[in-house]
Amino acid sequence: MALIDFGGVKEEVVTREEFPLEKAREVLKNEIVAVIGYGVQGPAQALNMKDNGITVIVGQAPEDKRYWDKAIADGWVPGKTLFPIAEAVQRGTIIQYLVSDAAQMILWDTVKTNLKKGDALYFSHGFSIVYKNLTHVVPPPDIDVIMVAPKGSGASVRKNFLEGSGINSSFAVYQDYTGKAKERCIALGIAIGSGYLFPTTFEKEVYSDLTGERGVLMGALAGIMEAQYNLLRKHGHSPSEAFNETVEELTQSLIRLVDQNGMDWMYANCSATAQRGALDWRHQFRKAVEPVFDWLYESVKSGEQARIVIEANSSPDYREKLDAELREMRESEMWRAGAAVRALRPENWKKNK
Repeated sequence: MALIDFGGVKEEVVTREEFPLEKAREVLKNEIVAVIGYGVQGPAQALNMKDNGITVIVGQAPEDKRYWDKAIADGWVPGKTLFPIAEAVQRGTIIQYLVSDAAQMILWDTVKTNLKKGDALYFSHGFSIVYKNLTHVVPPPDIDVIMVAPKGSGASVRKNFLEGSGINSSFAVYQDYTGKAKERCIALGIAIGSGYLFPTTFEKEVYSDLTGERGVLMGALAGIMEAQYNLLRKHGHSPSEAFNETVEELTQSLIRLVDQNGMDWMYANCSATAQRGALDWRHQFRKAVEPVFDWLYESVKSGEQARIVIEANSSPDYREKLDAELREMRESEMWRAGAAVRALRPENWKKNK
């Protein structure tokens, strides 16, 4: 592992330099990786490993035609590399449990019944294990339990792999029965195309992930955008102006500068007026949201957020309610304005003619 200085704090990480793909292939040469679930993370991780020369099969419920047919369209062959879930678990030696958190609860008896001594049970999120008192996902003692959690969506995992960059991932070992759990774990992290791997625990991964999704990455971002857009509209600004100043400039310009060289570099490449205002007001926003983040983290750590998720996902009308909430967002003025703005981007002109 390489020792890297992260802002004055040194951490050990795994890069492709000290653990190259050739080493991952050697570690996994006698393994059959069964990817269970072909929804979000499953396709990306399965295809990346396949492209990297790892023996991979896919387990998916045939009655779920959308995902079964998607697997076939991606080149997986029924009876050869594509199987019903129970059979895939039986055939595999590393079981990548990549269905949703809700589905992990539902399918657990099927998976557990077909696990074999010495298998590795792999997760990309620690939810089911950390909140096992709610999920009842308790692995048997005679298997390895490991995790590689890409810090991006399945679509990004695949896209970045094809572009040669990779998505950074955390990794953790929860249970080491064979004595080779860590080596298996890191090899899988390299095989799915991680940019680099950093160690964590199942608990820390869940706490940071749930906080991040509800915070900066999704919940806070959407809420702050809505608040600023609504404020500008209240003061008479047009939908186009409000959306451009709230979303379009962020996503099409500023965040790309942050990605390149950091927040200070983005500030340095904006006007003096923007710099001064941003430097002053960042403190006001930080102070305003710190209590909300404290509340959020404690709600995650206590299991309250897990309870809410499980209850919502267990509702028979879960999908209808979710679709209604997403539709409400999509049909709001702000995001209808966004669709119009995106259609006016130069790269979309020909499509619109």
